[in-house]
Amino acid sequence: MLPKIIKLPLFTSLVLVTQLATAQSRLDDYIQEGFSRNQAIARQNFQLEKSMYALQEAKALFMPSASVISNYTKASGGRTIDIPTGDMLNGVYSTLNQLTGSQKFPQLANQSIQLTPDNFYDAKVRASMPLINTEIMYAKKIRQEDITRQQATVNVYKRQLVKDIKTAYYQYYQATRAVDIYNNALVLVKENIRVNQSMLNNGIRNNTSLTRAQTEQQKTEAAITQAENTQQNARAYFNFLLNKPLTDSIQLDSTALVVSESIPATSTQTREEIQQLTSTKNMALLQQKMQHSLFVPKVNTFLDLGSQGYNFAFNNTTRYYLWGVNLQWDIFTGGQRKYRTKQAGADASMAQTALDETKQGLELELNRASNNYRTAYVNYKSAQTQLQLAEKYFRDQMKVYKEGQLLYIELLDAQNQLTNSRLQLLQAYAQVQISQAEIERAQAGYPLTNLQ
Repeated sequence: MLPKIIKLPLFTSLVLVTQLATAQSRLDDYIQEGFSRNQAIARQNFQLEKSMYALQEAKALFMPSASVISNYTKASGGRTIDIPTGDMLNGVYSTLNQLTGSQKFPQLANQSIQLTPDNFYDAKVRASMPLINTEIMYAKKIRQEDITRQQATVNVYKRQLVKDIKTAYYQYYQATRAVDIYNNALVLVKENIRVNQSMLNNGIRNNTSLTRAQTEQQKTEAAITQAENTQQNARAYFNFLLNKPLTDSIQLDSTALVVSESIPATSTQTREEIQQLTSTKNMALLQQKMQHSLFVPKVNTFLDLGSQGYNFAFNNTTRYYLWGVNLQWDIFTGGQRKYRTKQAGADASMAQTALDETKQGLELELNRASNNYRTAYVNYKSAQTQLQLAEKYFRDQMKVYKEGQLLYIELLDAQNQLTNSRLQLLQAYAQVQISQAEIERAQAGYPLTNLQ
């Protein structure tokens, strides 16, 4: 018989509360283990980590940057510039030599200078920093909003995993108890075989009842095999959710499975799906503002410290510094910003539409889960009553049968009713727990932050 809701003395209630807390903590431990081991959660955590790194990258754009820039050129041929120094000065120099009676003023040749630098180097350290750049500012805000969205995505996976783990736990509990119920039924069948054998030996019954009881034994043993297979499948699925070996044992404690007459359905406003879509809409609005802000000029400053010269010379004449300020103001882009703004506005409208639709869908999910729980609870109470009646009916029939006043087929019918009532109560009991997990999922009631 599954646990019933009854009134308990104060001391007994305190003991039960302690047991419930202990048992519930075991299930919480499984959930926490699922958080740390589940592969889908791990992938989402990696994505969240990537978003955090992207935010750090956006912040770093505000900081100065320094680079080493160098180049060396070796050239021959190409364009030249001709300088007629000989044509311009040789006549003058000849006259001066005649007047002075000396050769102090030599004759000069015309010059042809190669424009491409040969054996020339330029090495410098350039430091630069943005002074005014609204694009960087909005990029940072978009990255921050993306982290909020990604964190909500992680929690969506966690909440679904909580529901899946609890459902799998309850299903494994149901499968395990079903094995126990069939084993109890087998005990009853064996007792019937013993009683029928005794009656046959005493000439009270013929062998028909014994044969039927032996047939029932075979059917019950087959049902046990099927129930054990269901139990193994349920255990494998539970361990799969925890990314553990499929045959690992599971600790069960029925005191963790509390049945309440009703569970208040509060609200879906704390659902992470709403936060996801809200952040998506905010990112689109920030993108829209960023496109508007591109009308603001971008101002950067830079400083170069370096050296340049021929033949790798390095001295006071080759070293230099260069400081400056850059301004970029895009006054005409062919309408690019306008259309990007419209695209961002369309994204925001789509996100708002999806948000409204999701809110309505979540309300429907919560309403359906609440109705399912009420139905499951009514079925559970009905199954409790049916089991009580089936137990009494079986006891009465067994008593009459042992007195030889009842056909075995009637006793077998009472026995099957008892077994079926136990299975129906077990199924109704598990359905109450599963419905409770669905309500918890629908209103985001499980405290994720307490377990992280």
